[in-house]
Amino acid sequence: MPKIALLLAGAATCVLTLTPPAEANRPDELSTYTRYMRARAADAAGMSDLAAAQYAAVLQDAPGNMQLAIRAYRQATVAGDKALALSSARMLDKAGVLPPDGRLLLLSEAITTRDWKGADAITSRIEQDQVFAFLAPIARAWIAFGSGNGDPMAPLSKLSGSALSNAYGADHRALILIAEGKWSDAAEIIKLRPPGSDIRDVRPRLLLAQSFAAAGQRDQALAILRSDDSASVAMRTRIEVGGRIAAPKIDAAFGISQLYSAVAADLNRERVTPLSLTLARFALFAAPDNPEAALVTAQLLSMAGRGETALTVLSQIRADDPLISAARIARARILVNRDEKQAALDEIKQVTARPDATVSDWTLLGDITSGLERNSEAADAYGRAIALIPSGAKDDDRLWTLYLLQGSALEQADRWPEAETALRKSLALSPEQAVTLNHLGYSMLEHDGNVAEARALIEKASLLRPDDAAITDSLGWAHYLQGDLAAAIPKLEAAAEGEPGGSEINEHLGDAYWQAGRRIEARYAWAAAKVTADKGAAQRLTGKIADGLQSSQFGKVAARP
Repeated sequence: MPKIALLLAGAATCVLTLTPPAEANRPDELSTYTRYMRARAADAAGMSDLAAAQYAAVLQDAPGNMQLAIRAYRQATVAGDKALALSSARMLDKAGVLPPDGRLLLLSEAITTRDWKGADAITSRIEQDQVFAFLAPIARAWIAFGSGNGDPMAPLSKLSGSALSNAYGADHRALILIAEGKWSDAAEIIKLRPPGSDIRDVRPRLLLAQSFAAAGQRDQALAILRSDDSASVAMRTRIEVGGRIAAPKIDAAFGISQLYSAVAADLNRERVTPLSLTLARFALFAAPDNPEAALVTAQLLSMAGRGETALTVLSQIRADDPLISAARIARARILVNRDEKQAALDEIKQVTARPDATVSDWTLLGDITSGLERNSEAADAYGRAIALIPSGAKDDDRLWTLYLLQGSALEQADRWPEAETALRKSLALSPEQAVTLNHLGYSMLEHDGNVAEARALIEKASLLRPDDAAITDSLGWAHYLQGDLAAAIPKLEAAAEGEPGGSEINEHLGDAYWQAGRRIEARYAWAAAKVTADKGAAQRLTGKIADGLQSSQFGKVAARP
């Protein structure tokens, strides 16, 4: 996707301040100013709903204050308060200070209310602003479609030829053709897009398949749904079962919603910006039941630290929607970020319980159960993910990664023989992966394996990533276990310098110092290790600091996480 962040930079920027009243003696002035300060406090705390409500109340007392109006507009947009966002935008527009993105809100409202003349006029203003002019041909196409006045494809044929406009033009040609019932023509466009699991790739196929199925053309519908993403599998299952499938509702409001969602997602891929969330919210305002808009909005809300609001947005996606698995996965990720791992586990289990659960779904289950230290369950989940990858797909990069994750989980579950098998499979699939070489080598050292082989594996990993502190530590530890302190200590010192806060690295260094007779330095290293050590390691380090390294402790250290 072409870069658009620079083109749109500053489009959503408007920093204004409110001057407090010179005198706040009268009760009504005091009340207004107090509400304003509460709004600012809620704004700073990320409580967008409360901030929007407070700004709305203050704006009623000071309807001509444009500083308040812009703050109310911004907070209402983030909070999803369409009525306040619109009233504030209109106030700003009347005063001639509406930001360029505000015209997109007014455009979507005109289209939603079927005010085609107004929509056309706003589109002309968008073209004059130039910031979002690349969207104008697509907007005009949907206005023509919605109003029935003119050929919707005509504006699309007049795209500037820029990569920016053309990137969205093909998608909307296909959507309009589906809406017009020209499904075969739409299929020709959609087939040009390579299959993928990204929602932008999946959504047009779902809508076309749904249209075919609703018309009783099951074979054509199934032919469109060839990818293995959860939404396509869910739609295939519904079609094969033979139940009634309603035709999708594709109108001009939906088209604008899709357009804003796509731009928001693309902006976010380049860099996180408030404009991304603004456009995503506008997409939901235009079509509240559009699951793609809900998914994009929830992702951006979560990235902005508004996880609770993001969860509320995701709850609007119906349980029977083909994108429900994507919504539950998004919920699970948000819950993990909020450290609500058990709730995340409950959510992802609803996804993996479905027959259309994918490799990504089972992988996420593995990640979550691993985070809960339910390591055997994690290993089983990674195994289920591996089983879903075709047996001949040895070049699938997911495979070596999954075997590595499974091996790590099995090791943490004290199932070393099985772990070693999984790790060796990972290495066989991708022999030049430093992370696998190091993990297998170090694990062999921990489990009394062949030290010479382990060292050879780690040495290869070190050649691939010479500046990796963890790998350098592993190599130093291998030398230590072979009794070569002269080689071990420089490696361990280099590792500690590269990662000064590494508890295990500093413990290794302390052990090596002690064996070399450098007792004071050993205790300093162990003390440094204790700073970031977990409870079990801290207890062991306390003993080492007090009594030194006992013969029974030689080469014994907690497993690397």
